[in-house]
Amino acid sequence: MSDVTISRRQLAESELPVYPGVSLDRVTLVDTADRAAQALAALLAAPVIGFDTESKPTFLKGEVSTGPHLVQLATESHVFLLPVSLAANHEVLRRILAAPEILKVGLGLGNDKSVLRSRLGIELNNVLDLGEAMRGPGHRGTVGAKVAVAHYFGQKFQKSKKVGTSNWANPRLNERQVLYAANDAYVALQLYRAWLRDPDRQAPGKPSQETTHG
Repeated sequence: MSDVTISRRQLAESELPVYPGVSLDRVTLVDTADRAAQALAALLAAPVIGFDTESKPTFLKGEVSTGPHLVQLATESHVFLLPVSLAANHEVLRRILAAPEILKVGLGLGNDKSVLRSRLGIELNNVLDLGEAMRGPGHRGTVGAKVAVAHYFGQKFQKSKKVGTSNWANPRLNERQVLYAANDAYVALQLYRAWLRDPDRQAPGKPSQETTHG
């Protein structure tokens, strides 16, 4: 398998063009039952989708996270942001995330399996953590989105720490949050396509029903 590695210096090179990401007009915040139904129809038609979650951060010692608060699912043409607080989204998430015929790809999926099961009773099926699949043999840890984008696209994937640690439980996400969340799922799908074209990759076999730690 191709070893996706890049030095910190290379990653920080200012001459790398910025990864453009998905535009706002291709993102839907699923905040009504009608939008949930539309999202479900679109997602069921996609054989592979990008997948990620966001949770309100915890800052106090001993504080337990109540996340995930947002689940992002991306097709080739659109990204759907599904707040977990909306009851209508629960059925969408169950149908899509448990579907064995739909491959869900993401990076650094961590403990998504356990938290989605405990909070929503969802059993994840057919999930591929690219962070594990892209790493070189014998290497520990996982490959992050920034390294993968630099390796495969020669571009810089910009992520704001301030936005990443913002309140994802807020039902009114601002534009920066919407784009941040949408691109996490969208870039995973684009990287999966690039990884499939890599002649040196080693196929991981049938995607596991277990998510892997990122």
